[in-house]
Amino acid sequence: MTTDPPAPPAAGASNCYPDEATAQMERMVADFGRMYRERNDALQEVARAHHDALLRLARAAEYRDDDTGIHIVRIGYVAGRLAELLGGDPDHAAMLRKAAPMHDIGKIGVPDGVLKKPGGFTPDERAVMNEHPRIGAEILGRSRIPLFQLAAEVALSHHERWDGRGYPGGLAGEAIPLSGRVVAVTDFFDALTMDRCYRPAFSDGQAVEMLRAERGGAFDPTIVDTYLAHVDELVALRDRVSRDRLGLAELSGLADVSAVGSA
Repeated sequence: MTTDPPAPPAAGASNCYPDEATAQMERMVADFGRMYRERNDALQEVARAHHDALLRLARAAEYRDDDTGIHIVRIGYVAGRLAELLGGDPDHAAMLRKAAPMHDIGKIGVPDGVLKKPGGFTPDERAVMNEHPRIGAEILGRSRIPLFQLAAEVALSHHERWDGRGYPGGLAGEAIPLSGRVVAVTDFFDALTMDRCYRPAFSDGQAVEMLRAERGGAFDPTIVDTYLAHVDELVALRDRVSRDRLGLAELSGLADVSAVGSA
């Protein structure tokens, strides 16, 4: 059985919608476009507010361990630049710059008696201190926003060691996320060169030698080599952040980390 093909339109008939229907469809398309833009703007505003709240929480945690709180800002700038120097994707480096300051947000859950204790920890105190990466990852990892997922990854992994003797997971080598390996080196050098409640700051020269000594032990050899090859630039960036009192707002809004590094 065959089916006759549809009859062609009558002579003079139009295949177009009436003008009124066409105009209505155009209005609907415009309305959907506006709704889509407004939805995206609202989501971005929520993400910005979330980021601001978490950075403020990170700063609150840092104030308990550092009189200025500027350490976390330096970590953001320097980690982002170091990621670029390693040849990473610029967009990922920019995201790491924003995520890295939240690396120690879990310290908000560590008692002052442990966090500010001069000298070494007892085994029980060390166990308490070693929980701060998990606490930080729990705070940050509840979001599905990529920035906060990266921050959770950094928080959880930045105390792992290249040789597998770190915490909390005992990961080794490239099993440690690259973001955590970058922040670990950045944090180590910056922390050495600042005054702490339990010791005065080391000189930059001493910190260079201490970092070199941990190449292949605590830290990824490639990242250590890259840091040391560009140490003058990275130290200049660190010093500019401190000198100009750059804060979290500047950190989040800066588009070109290399320009800051070369200033």
